[in-house]
Amino acid sequence: MPVVLMEKFDVLVVGSGSGMIVASNAVANGLKTAVVDFGPMGGTCLNRGCIPSKMLIYPVDAMMTLSEAVKIGVHGTVETVDFESMMQRTHDFVSRDSESQAKTIEVTPEVKWFKEVGEFVSDYTMKLGSDQLVEADKVFIVSGARPDIPPINGIENVEYLTNDTVLQLRERPESMVIIGGGYIATEYGHFFAGVGTEVTIIQRTSRLLPEEEPEISELLKEEMSKRMNVFTDCEAVEVSERDGIKTVTAKNNIDGSTKRFSAETLLVATGRVPNSDLLKPEKTGVESDKRGYIKVNDFLETTKKSIWAFGDAIGRKMFKHAANAEAQIAWHNSVHDHKVKMEFSAIPHAVFAHPQIASVGLKETEAKQMGYKILVGTAFHADTAMGAAMGEPKGFVKVIVEQRTGRILGGHIVGPYASMLIQEITNAMSVGDGTFTPIIRGMHIHPAMSEVVQNAFGSLKEA
Repeated sequence: MPVVLMEKFDVLVVGSGSGMIVASNAVANGLKTAVVDFGPMGGTCLNRGCIPSKMLIYPVDAMMTLSEAVKIGVHGTVETVDFESMMQRTHDFVSRDSESQAKTIEVTPEVKWFKEVGEFVSDYTMKLGSDQLVEADKVFIVSGARPDIPPINGIENVEYLTNDTVLQLRERPESMVIIGGGYIATEYGHFFAGVGTEVTIIQRTSRLLPEEEPEISELLKEEMSKRMNVFTDCEAVEVSERDGIKTVTAKNNIDGSTKRFSAETLLVATGRVPNSDLLKPEKTGVESDKRGYIKVNDFLETTKKSIWAFGDAIGRKMFKHAANAEAQIAWHNSVHDHKVKMEFSAIPHAVFAHPQIASVGLKETEAKQMGYKILVGTAFHADTAMGAAMGEPKGFVKVIVEQRTGRILGGHIVGPYASMLIQEITNAMSVGDGTFTPIIRGMHIHPAMSEVVQNAFGSLKEA
């Protein structure tokens, strides 16, 4: 039998994405720190998520700008699309950043990186491989999530891609079927359609991006359908493969009819599941919910003293910027008697499809269900001076405000610059009394697209 080695640490961090914020703070405070992550260093965002996908999407956005410029008298064409170069540029950037982080860890004596999938075996103790145990006074679970593969008949016999593996492509697929209609499906649908792949999206619910406002989902489908085939209320029930061609049989959820879709490539983008099942957190006294996400309170404390969790592992707001904020909260609460709550009400997000989408806070129906008496305002990009200059692009801003106090409850944007325009709303929600007064009173540059946000708050009506 192998000799089992035990090593004691002050801090154990499971996950090298936003968990490295905790690890850096621990090292800066002179604490002996262990990081457990089978790699590569940097977590999902850097290696398989936000960063590589946006590096691919940006060139397609540039092509879309050119193709739509005909509306303002600019006629141009894209001569070639170098798919291999796009992928290589992305890989080079990701590898360079990940390797740089890894080298920093390896030359920092206060931190030790265990390149393993760890498993808890007892209180505050994790087993790594067959012969290593690590124990720590404080544990931070930042173990992330992985693609959720639905139980579609035949899926185990078909070669398919996920957001984890799609970046391995070196040649542009001629055709692609995407199962799913969320962030990953719409963003990669936008990218692959942009580089010339024939794309078909199959979404089982009635809307793309069903977590967004209905009006936003409607406009997104309308615009994406101009460049690809989009089928909603269509559930994949069986997949097969023959001579390299994948065929998806889907059932129409309205009338029960079936339809078959065939393509060279299949991308499964049906959501994410936590990696917590790999860790056996229950063996260290940490409870999970029925979906497998780690249970935490407002202070990001788990059900076990001196163990915190955040990021995708808790399934609350599964965005990198949220995880970074959570990391600071968790670290603060681990070293200070005065605890700080993690505030989830004003966490924005963006979907880099075409058109671009961004949201923060409550949707209209959510606000009403929670008992708020609300005002709703809407303004269109095309109705601004900059919108006119841009050729009247499709898009709008929708805002929800509490009638009694003027407090902003939510903001939702679809159209050009959505991911930037949402910031003004987010900032107003996050400071002071959270009302829309600073947006209305603040001077906005004319003509600039930021005026559309101000216009939305200037059009508030009872809803």
